[in-house]
Amino acid sequence: MNAKIITTELDLQTAFAIRRKVFIEEQQIPEPEEYDEFDTLGAACEHILVYVNDQPVGTGRLRVVEGYGKLERICIVQEFRKYGLGKVIIQKLEEMTLAKGLEKSKLNAQVYAEGFYEKLGYKRTGEEFMDGGIPHILMKKQFNMA
Repeated sequence: MNAKIITTELDLQTAFAIRRKVFIEEQQIPEPEEYDEFDTLGAACEHILVYVNDQPVGTGRLRVVEGYGKLERICIVQEFRKYGLGKVIIQKLEEMTLAKGLEKSKLNAQVYAEGFYEKLGYKRTGEEFMDGGIPHILMKKQFNMA
């Protein structure tokens, strides 16, 4: 298992294929809601791919929003879930956040995944809201900068 920052259009398209499979096909999120102005190379965010045996199976992206590293579009192809890849994605995005000199991160978690993010140090802030027809909550984490 390893994660890398996307630097080529081919890898970006691979990430989009994973997102299509998980968010649009599996979770029925409308396609126009899935893609946005940040889905380009050199945009105001960075994308990553996570691999198992050289096969790309997960993705996520990081934007800087209001002094936070905002973790977004985190997903793993269904047959590769439950192998700890979600943690790999979060750790890579957090490393990237710290590399930008930021001391905190946030994400909009699907409600069913709240426990997963809590185990990684995220705390629920605010009320539940709908995004793409799925209940979400805002979660934040402050890094210990020793």
